[in-house]
Amino acid sequence: MKIYSFIYLAICMLLSATTVTAQTFREWQDLSANAVNRLPMSSISFAYESRELALKGCPSESSNYMSLNGVWRFNWVREVSMRPTDFYRMDYNDKGWAAMPVPGMWELNGYGDPLYVNWNYAWKGSFKNNPPFVPEENNHVGSYRKEVIVPAAWEGKQIIAHFGSVTSNMYLWVNGKYVGYSEDSKMEAEFDLTPYLKPGKNLIAFQVFRWCDGSYLEDQDFFRLSGVARDCYLYARNRSVRLENIRVTPDLDADYQNGSLAVDLILKGKAQVDLQLLDVQGKQVASVANVTRGQVINVAVPQKWSAESPYLYTLLATVKEGRRVVEVIPVKVGFRKIELKGTQVLVNGQPVLFKGVNRHEMDPNGGYIVSRERMIQDIKLMKQFNINAVRTCHYPCDRQWYDLCDEYGIYVVAEANLEAHGLGFNKNSASTEKRFLQSFMERNQRNVQRNFNHPCIIFWSLGNETADGLNFVACYEWVKAEDPSRPVQYEQAKKSAHTDIFCPMYLNQAGCEEYCLDEGTDAQKPLIQCEYAHMMGNSGGGFKEYWELVRKYSKFQGGFIWDFVDQSLHGKGKNGVLIYQYGGDFNPYDPSDKNFCDNGLVSPNRIPNPHADEVSFFYQNIWVTPFNLLKGEIAVYNENFFRNLSAYALEWVLLADGEAVQTGTITELDVPAQKTVNMVLPYDLSKIASSKEVLLNVYFTQKYEERLIAAGQTVARAQMTVQSFKGDASAFANRSFSNQSVNIPVINNENKNALRVRGESFIIDFNRNNGYLSRYEVGGVPMLKEGGMLTPNFWRAGTDNDYGGNVHKAYGVWRNPVIKLKSLDTAVENDLVVVRAAYDMPDVQALLHLTYYISNSGQIKVVQKMNVTKGAKVSDLYRFGMQLQMPATMEYSTYYGRGPIENYADRKASAFIGKYIQTATEQAYPYIRPQETGTKSDIRWWMQADCGGRGLKFISDIPFYASALHYSIDSLDDGEEKGQRHFPEITPIDYTNVCIDGAQTGIGGVTSWGNDAYALKKYKLPYTDYEFSFVLIPVK
Repeated sequence: MKIYSFIYLAICMLLSATTVTAQTFREWQDLSANAVNRLPMSSISFAYESRELALKGCPSESSNYMSLNGVWRFNWVREVSMRPTDFYRMDYNDKGWAAMPVPGMWELNGYGDPLYVNWNYAWKGSFKNNPPFVPEENNHVGSYRKEVIVPAAWEGKQIIAHFGSVTSNMYLWVNGKYVGYSEDSKMEAEFDLTPYLKPGKNLIAFQVFRWCDGSYLEDQDFFRLSGVARDCYLYARNRSVRLENIRVTPDLDADYQNGSLAVDLILKGKAQVDLQLLDVQGKQVASVANVTRGQVINVAVPQKWSAESPYLYTLLATVKEGRRVVEVIPVKVGFRKIELKGTQVLVNGQPVLFKGVNRHEMDPNGGYIVSRERMIQDIKLMKQFNINAVRTCHYPCDRQWYDLCDEYGIYVVAEANLEAHGLGFNKNSASTEKRFLQSFMERNQRNVQRNFNHPCIIFWSLGNETADGLNFVACYEWVKAEDPSRPVQYEQAKKSAHTDIFCPMYLNQAGCEEYCLDEGTDAQKPLIQCEYAHMMGNSGGGFKEYWELVRKYSKFQGGFIWDFVDQSLHGKGKNGVLIYQYGGDFNPYDPSDKNFCDNGLVSPNRIPNPHADEVSFFYQNIWVTPFNLLKGEIAVYNENFFRNLSAYALEWVLLADGEAVQTGTITELDVPAQKTVNMVLPYDLSKIASSKEVLLNVYFTQKYEERLIAAGQTVARAQMTVQSFKGDASAFANRSFSNQSVNIPVINNENKNALRVRGESFIIDFNRNNGYLSRYEVGGVPMLKEGGMLTPNFWRAGTDNDYGGNVHKAYGVWRNPVIKLKSLDTAVENDLVVVRAAYDMPDVQALLHLTYYISNSGQIKVVQKMNVTKGAKVSDLYRFGMQLQMPATMEYSTYYGRGPIENYADRKASAFIGKYIQTATEQAYPYIRPQETGTKSDIRWWMQADCGGRGLKFISDIPFYASALHYSIDSLDDGEEKGQRHFPEITPIDYTNVCIDGAQTGIGGVTSWGNDAYALKKYKLPYTDYEFSFVLIPVK
């Protein structure tokens, strides 16, 4: 038991009780005045009047609870000097004031504009950083007033006001009298109102500044909003006898079998406490009566808590005065043990893998206001995508979030509300100065003191992206002394002694492997990246390579993706269309980092972005590898650490050229944790032609609903090749009939504008000025839109990664390279018409050859070949292929390849090969900012047709890339500089733009800036010779 820590808390309470109550109104610019009369932080969320209510755990049903949520009278001014300074008076006339909801963010209710900057303060460009001083100009101030009637039954009780989260600070008055002050906008402020209240009506008034000195420590990467973000309420407790705080520290013995629970109490008055530990059915497991200070409860072989199996006991602390029950406080208990051993973190003795995300509290409608329903939705999505860990970036969350993570099983890195990014990272940064120590310490102390009892919390995090120094050393030492049961991490501490975890940001795959191979003394900490895999826009490339390393090296235990949800807000764009708004959308003068707020696995309204599938795949906990697929033998590995696979069924599907031909199910799986079991699937290959590609798909599905995972939900999957793909483009030939000569198409050179090839049922034109295929009509049906052409294509619309890393500029020569026709020749070879176009590409020092072989059925085999100049200094390219503009009515895509979600060279493992049917309309994913979208990889064949089935089929002798959209590359591309654009504002084109590529570079995904914004080397297209051939087959 940690008795001395509670002595410290008791001292804090004493100091709080004796704090001078006269306000100076300079607290908002004073680093030493972070609170006045604010109550000390406690781990107790609510004290109930009965056992029944305590077990129910719903404060709003208690007679000791009164909500302050709802409409308040509200006054807003643009700067500090304009604020009312006597608005708290009882006789103040507020009839001209407006109304403001609580919770409610000012900027989302018509007062000021939302502002987004990644780092550096919201006053960037208009005020020079000078802590503790912040600007007065544009420092908006909101003043609130509300009359409340305190229940008569509360007479004689202590009455406490709880303000869940107020940004950036608050001054509080009751009935015209000053009560206190608070900073630290992401944690609750509580005040004892007992001396200020009276029977009947009471006036509560508070004032909030947009910025205060505390804002220097709240420079997180998110929207900068002001107001009240969480629930506010009054609650009543016994004035003389109560439990001030309770802490529980669960532990397991050396064999991780038997448990102990250290319970530490701080009591007020002559109180005694009965402790009762209940299991999930409400059955008593242990009890101790008349406890007055601390107690250790031993439990033989308890159910353990982990993210896989989050078993929770309930500890009831019944506070008594004599025999009278004063209050009952419930505490959820999870028996688990967190250890550092060697280079690993162990949970209950196992080196678990942290399949994590960073999560901001953000809602597209409420901003910082996130409902319990939204929190549950977030956890349900995390379970759907196999996420087992969350870093609370970069501040403590609503208490309910930790409760839900306890209940549903999410490992949590609990971070303090501390980021002074805008003050810089150098050793002389202002944030390293001793004058900041009190603020650093208080923010870390309050984080630990409030959240101590949650079993979901496995690490404490001291803050984010702030210059390291002695202030963080002091915080680390305090937290470790206060809570030896958990590791403590800080990213900027790197490999120093004051972090238990090596938790870098955006260390690329090579850097991770280098650390894993390093046997030096400063490389003996677990590697768990606090941020990695920057999921901005069309991203997520290279995720496979990260997790190959995690599964290869024991020192590497995972990381936390940046981040979970795109942070944009709902709004209206051009012509009233609904858009997601990001930085710069609200006015032309505030600083902005544009859409850098949109890095999520899911969109603001929680629709999964395409890259979420890749994360789900590599985060899954069941893996299948081939053992002998010709005999149906597979190996199933259970990557879970604490549970077998009995909750799942195995379903298998055998595909022949994309069609399901055999299926089966294994309903009973007995695969222990961390073990591999071989199985035999009873399929029969003798019934499938050897010429067909045969694939085996294996799915693991949930047999029954369990902790937000629905029955039938797929939790893991695999695809394996039984018989390999054999390209069929080599079969290209004329159509012939027995005993008849081949009817060779006719070449017509009479038209000065076009070279024409005519067959029995088709007309094909080549533009004489550029040599491109410009007319393709079969059976009277045009395959190209009017004015459309089949043209070489080396460019794609820039992604957010491209713009952040200036990849589009490095590759810029390929955007519109000069392609100069040198010759256009025709011939008849092997009864096929051959059209050859030769080009010079001086911008890229290359020669391009396009050769078309035309059969008598109107099929065209296209061979695209580029020869480069060896040694020339020319950049890599995005793609090597061609594009054509088909009629808008030909929007139906049927294809055999990877899908159904878009996929790329470095993000395709989760997209299984199969046969899919989609429309061009639905294939464009509406990223918040327009960019490359819709590509599919490893295509065997692709058919683009109208509703009657008329169109073109594309085949090749190698797997290729394809896309079909009602957007052109130009319409999705911003050009040289990223624009302030939104996908719904783009007008679809009046045709179907089809791209066919032999090769395409990956999309990247380590960062969205610098060199790591590029795809990994093996996914790049270097400047070299390329050749790609495919066949166009008319279908009708």
